[in-house]
Amino acid sequence: MYLVESKGGAMACMLIALVFLGTWPAILAWLERRGRLPQHTYLDYSITNFLTAVVIAFTVGQIGDAKPGMPNFITQLSQDNWPCILIAMAGGIFLCLGNLSTQYAWAFVGLSVTEVVTSSMAVVLGTTLNYFLDDRINRAEILFPGVGCFLVAVCLGSAVHSSNAADNAAKLGDLSNKCKEGTMEMVISDYRETVSCQDGTTDIEHGITKEEKAKVGSADYLIELENNRAIKVFGKSIWIGLGITFFAGVCYALFSPAFNLATNNQWNMMKNGVPHLVVYTAFFYFSLSFFVIALILNISFLYRPILNLPKSSMKSYLKDWEGRNWAFLAGLLCGLGNGLQFMGGQAAGYAAADCVQALPLVSTFWGILFFGEYRRSSRRTYVLLVSMLLMFIVAVAVLIASSGHRRT
Repeated sequence: MYLVESKGGAMACMLIALVFLGTWPAILAWLERRGRLPQHTYLDYSITNFLTAVVIAFTVGQIGDAKPGMPNFITQLSQDNWPCILIAMAGGIFLCLGNLSTQYAWAFVGLSVTEVVTSSMAVVLGTTLNYFLDDRINRAEILFPGVGCFLVAVCLGSAVHSSNAADNAAKLGDLSNKCKEGTMEMVISDYRETVSCQDGTTDIEHGITKEEKAKVGSADYLIELENNRAIKVFGKSIWIGLGITFFAGVCYALFSPAFNLATNNQWNMMKNGVPHLVVYTAFFYFSLSFFVIALILNISFLYRPILNLPKSSMKSYLKDWEGRNWAFLAGLLCGLGNGLQFMGGQAAGYAAADCVQALPLVSTFWGILFFGEYRRSSRRTYVLLVSMLLMFIVAVAVLIASSGHRRT
């Protein structure tokens, strides 16, 4: 079994995990924007996420000889360690619910803001719990200022969203005014919106009829996006998206402390003489429960969808290969990212490993580069956006600096 035992190795795991965990949300958000049903995408994503955990357990968890008090993965499968297994599985359920919720929240409040709010809540609540569970091996005088930076990022993220929403409303208002001596009618029913002018230049139901493509960030672009995406948000309350976002943040705050409890047994739930769960065994059961809950919920959502999504079926899901390879890639990246986060956390403390929750740094980069988020926005929005990103950079540096070294 291979274990990360140095602070440098732990930091490398955290930084790679940060990139992976910041990339998979962008892929799933991109698929939703192209019109793929989120139920289909999440089922595909869950499959490779679980398979990644299985491969890690049977390879890295079996490399070399077992260490004292740390048996290899296969050896632990037959041990009486169910109390900690159940806690690891609870952590997987929390993460599944958090990831599933954010998939719907992205449509309402955007990729960047959703990741900012949920990740910051995970750090503010989860890192505090992990600090005490880790027997305070991290330097509190450095750790908690880093947590404070994440808290400030929440406020800045909310301000960015508010400012950007105002910018989008202004763009749509300008488009209405351009219909001189005509009318603009937006009908939001059965997922169809139409915009009509007397000159007939625009027909959103069939796409923009002008020869030139809608510019990214323009009002025409926003309407085209709404027509193409799977989750329709025009006319829906913003509080729906914020409610989903905060629920996801609470789930994210609990999954890492649960994994911490499962591997370090701070509540002394195991029988005397039974070794603690190694990180690979805990990760296997963590991912197993994630996979089972994802299957149950998303198969249910196929037939009883939420947020007025169209109904689907297992037959339709199996035939839907459009974008499946990207969903598989997202699951692979998420599985690798979570595994590296836990490997680094086992060595340097799970509180410090929560620095990977700065994943909005990566998600926002992809959002701006590929989705056109914040394009053609106001100066105020740009100032808030830059401030938010700088706060995350400071927070990552501070949390990494606070990392300790777990005694084995």
